[in-house]
Order: sequence, then structure tokens, then C-alpha cells
Amino acid sequence: MTVAAPALDLDAYLATEAGRVDRALSAVLRGWLGRPAGTIDAVIRYGTMWGGKRLRPTVCVSVHRALTGDAPGALYEVAAALELVHAYSLMHDDLPCMDDDDTRRGRPSTHRAFGAAQALLGGAALIPIAGATAVRGAARLGLDDDAAAAIAGALARAGGGGGMVGGQMLDLLAEGVATELGDLRTIHALKTGALFAAAAEVGALAARAPERSVRACAAYGAHLGLAFQIADDVLEASSDAAVLGKPVDGDARLAKSTVPSRAGLETARELASAESRRAREALAAEGIESDVLAALADYAVARDR
Repeated sequence: MTVAAPALDLDAYLATEAGRVDRALSAVLRGWLGRPAGTIDAVIRYGTMWGGKRLRPTVCVSVHRALTGDAPGALYEVAAALELVHAYSLMHDDLPCMDDDDTRRGRPSTHRAFGAAQALLGGAALIPIAGATAVRGAARLGLDDDAAAAIAGALARAGGGGGMVGGQMLDLLAEGVATELGDLRTIHALKTGALFAAAAEVGALAARAPERSVRACAAYGAHLGLAFQIADDVLEASSDAAVLGKPVDGDARLAKSTVPSRAGLETARELASAESRRAREALAAEGIESDVLAALADYAVARDR
């Protein structure tokens, strides 16, 4: 008799993985920080440890588990590096010279709590910590120098001018401009998709996957990131700040084009669903099967916050 596998409880899975990532983050920061309260350490902890879905490290871990059936403890150190890059980006994105947002995850954004200069410095301090954390985690996994360099390189590309920084620059330049959908896709692919792509790529690299599988996983992450960003814009246009834990008028206030503002909510939802489908197809084309990764692709567009 064949016993059916239990249905995936994605909420429970996400909560469990977020807890594991948080413990890895705490351990990483304990190794780097320790100066008294009131110093840059307090800024870093505030911008890193308060809430968040931890989706990018969860994607990394889930890809590794899909390819190997396992997720060793040292993998969470590598995954934590992705969250450190994400945390730095949020601390900087919220600054008055960027998106000028006063709240993040239901409380004052880092610059509102500590000051703009302190938030800028705290975010910058996370970048070298993230790189060192990725390399240390790769070593603990027993990866060779080439694999460790590939992981660090994927992280650096995603966080730099060819990824999140470049996307943020294009996003700033697009303020007050009626941006076409194709150009919005480029901005989103860099600003959001790049780190999701790196998360999946790093998970595959850590699993010692063949190059074809690494590329397929990176493509999955890129489409997942696009789906997530479009869905985020839909939520901002249709939800409220109390639910989302962040302002919902930021794009309108800065006169930024979004997919909903350019194409309408229904088309935006359709485009997000299309990216989610492409994410799943990227894995299927390489024969990678994972209920979790499929569920994460669905979650990117079905979530309510």
C-alpha cells in the first residue's frame, strides 16, 4: 500500500525556516558585534533582527534541500549572508535620499530610529560582514575555494551595480517619469529579482549542483523575485499600512510608475502569476521537483502582506 505524503503546510515551513535563519543571524552578529549600546552595533541589530519573512535565505535553503534532500547547519550561515545583504538594502532604501519611508515592518525605519547618517553607516557595515559570512559558511560546508568564490561572487553581483544598487539607481531616475512596462521589468529584475536569483543560485552552488542545474535555479529565483515585486506593488495599491507594516503611499508620493499604475490591478496580477509560472517551469525544464519551491512560487503572488 502506498501512503500519501502529508500536504505541505507552507506557513509552518516558513515559520520554522525563519526561526532557523534568525538563530544563524544572531550567531553571526554575536561574532562581529559586541560594543556597547549607542554605537553602530545597535543600529545594525535594529536593522537586521526585527521581523521579516526571511524569504531569500529560505529560498537558498529550500533549493539546497530540493537538490540534496538535506540542509546542514552550516548552510544557514551561507543563507544568513543573503539576509544581511537584504537588510542593508532596506536600511538604505528607506533613507530620505532614497524612498524616504518612515516605517518598516510595523515600526520606525532605521533612519527614523537612529538618524540618517547612522542608518547609512549601519547598512554599509553589513556589506563586508555578509561577504565574510558567505565565505565562512562555504568553508564550514566543506566547499573548495572555487565554490566559495562562486558563492561570494553571486552575492556581490546581486548586491552591486549590476543588481540591487543598479536597480535602485534606475528606480530613482524613473521618479516622475511614465515608465513603460518593459523598463519597469528591468528595474524590478535588478532591484528585487537579482537577490532572489542569487539566493537560489547560492543554494545550488552550495549543493555542488551541475552548471545546468545552477542556471535553472537562478532562473527560478529571478522569476520568483519579479513575481514578488509585482505582487508587492499590487498590495501597496490595494491594501493598507496597518496590514503591510510599511507605508502604502510611497510610490504615489514619489511619482513612481508601478505595474498596477501603468496596466491596472488585474493585469498586474496576471503578470505576477505569469512570472510565478515561469519560475516553476525553469525548474521543471531541468527535472528539479520540489513541492516547497512550487509553493513558494505560488506564495509570492497569493500572500496578503
